[in-house]
Amino acid sequence: MLYFLVKSGFTIILKIFFRIQIVGAENIPDKGPVIICSNHISWWDPPLMAVINPRPSTYMAKEELFENFIFKRIMYALGGFPVRRGVADRKAIKTALNNLHQGKVLTLFPEGTRSKTGKLLKPLPGAGYIALKSKAPVVPVAIKGSFKLFKKTTVRIGRPFYAEDIKIDEKGKTIDQVSSSIMQAIADML
Repeated sequence: MLYFLVKSGFTIILKIFFRIQIVGAENIPDKGPVIICSNHISWWDPPLMAVINPRPSTYMAKEELFENFIFKRIMYALGGFPVRRGVADRKAIKTALNNLHQGKVLTLFPEGTRSKTGKLLKPLPGAGYIALKSKAPVVPVAIKGSFKLFKKTTVRIGRPFYAEDIKIDEKGKTIDQVSSSIMQAIADML
């Protein structure tokens, strides 16, 4: 209930004040596990991912957001779970995989942090690992705009693909290659 109330509020704010234009919403599967991977340019990105997705989503959020008791409760109610940045957080990865095995949506920002320049950063290996391990489809999302009042921000949602379908010349697929392929799919839409 809280998720849909908060989502409704952000939908109004984002569509009126930031003139959000969504292209390709039909590319998000309406059932089954899915990983939504987006570039990260603003703190508005997580609520924007909820707005573009017709299904409730789970997502990793930096552990510092869970330090305040009240905010921690809200984050969990909205589908968030903590991740320690800068390390391979096995607990967060296990939570992500469990959510996908239950048929849920997982939203990730493969860069791991916001880009201060708006240019894509090098992806961290987590998205590639989760995509390979879960075998869930990946939906790339590209956010283009400045999130400035009354200026248009465009969200392009790409077609789903599977990590095992990524064409790589070398034998086998590495986590870094899959993460790079996810980021390239995002870059191709910018």
